[in-house]
Amino acid sequence: MKKTFLHRKSSFTISALRLVGLFIFVLSAALCLVAAQAGSFSFSTGNPDGRIATASRLPSAGKIEIETADDFVLTENTIIQGATFTGLLPSGAALSTVSEVEVEFYNVFPTDSTNPPSGKVPTRVNSPSDVDISPAASDSLSGTLTFTSTLVSATFMASNSVLNGINALPTPPFTGGEGAVAGEEVTINVIFKPPITLPAGHYFFRPAVLLSSGDFFWLSTAFPLFTGDLQTWIRNETLAPDWLKVGTDITAQGPFNASFTLSGELDADADGVPDELDQCPNTPPDSVVNAQGCSLDQLVPCAGPASGGAWKNHGEYVSTFTQTANQFAAQGLISRKEKGQLTSEAAQSDCGKGNNGNAGNGGKGHGKGKGKGHGKGT
Repeated sequence: MKKTFLHRKSSFTISALRLVGLFIFVLSAALCLVAAQAGSFSFSTGNPDGRIATASRLPSAGKIEIETADDFVLTENTIIQGATFTGLLPSGAALSTVSEVEVEFYNVFPTDSTNPPSGKVPTRVNSPSDVDISPAASDSLSGTLTFTSTLVSATFMASNSVLNGINALPTPPFTGGEGAVAGEEVTINVIFKPPITLPAGHYFFRPAVLLSSGDFFWLSTAFPLFTGDLQTWIRNETLAPDWLKVGTDITAQGPFNASFTLSGELDADADGVPDELDQCPNTPPDSVVNAQGCSLDQLVPCAGPASGGAWKNHGEYVSTFTQTANQFAAQGLISRKEKGQLTSEAAQSDCGKGNNGNAGNGGKGHGKGKGKGHGKGT
């Protein structure tokens, strides 16, 4: 939500949490799959079931913002490269009426939230947080995502809908919904530029669409799809920062999920390089790495050459470290000032001096910066 009070500093941090294994959730004929094959990641809530359509639109002249969010789980640090979500355009609308798309990710309340909450809703337990994860926000207007729209069906009907009936207490939130809605079923495919990196955890996915005419409705899918599934929540600018449960608070016909997919690559050590491309696993947190996922300390270990054995002497270690630091500087991974500091520390270390080479720079890691992954330290 593009509101000033909703964009205070997020408490989001990248961590190196690591959970091992394939995460598969199944219920009856509905399948929600998290795949981890050869470092790839995918998540899907399945196809629309036609039970409900909920508005998820960006603000425009005479229309306030309405946000619908649905949850998903990551089992380890993940680079999310793309997403799809399926909803309704007005009947007869051209795909070109989709003029802007925005995607935000939220933690689960009470993270990034005021607690206790305002009391404007029955409960905030298991809702999205007050504010989105700022580093993970993307929109087509700024160029941080691109999108394409595909027509799935010229006619699709949802049995119920939520658009205007989003009420804060003391007005009862229950409305029963606003009745059936029909339109064109479309899938919007999103590519994040740059990709979104999130650590293992439970999150909400919130897409919103601006149409040149009419409103976009996000279509529901079966519920539950996995253990701990938290269902869809909705809010508008009046209700924010709070949220209501679509299927429990508003319609009493749910709970519901919403139709979306996520795709990307696993990154277990959170260095910004996908596991299948990472030649140096288990990189320490906050290390600056090259395109192969290797830090200076991993390429030039204090204990001896990465290829094995021991340094002939301290001079060989310093020479090798300096050459590698020069490469990092030439690639823009570290500044010239940082290169000078690091090579000076290497020269003052005990690496290569007899049996003293156990930790780079006397125990201090090299190539550490305030940036992440390929970014230049500051």
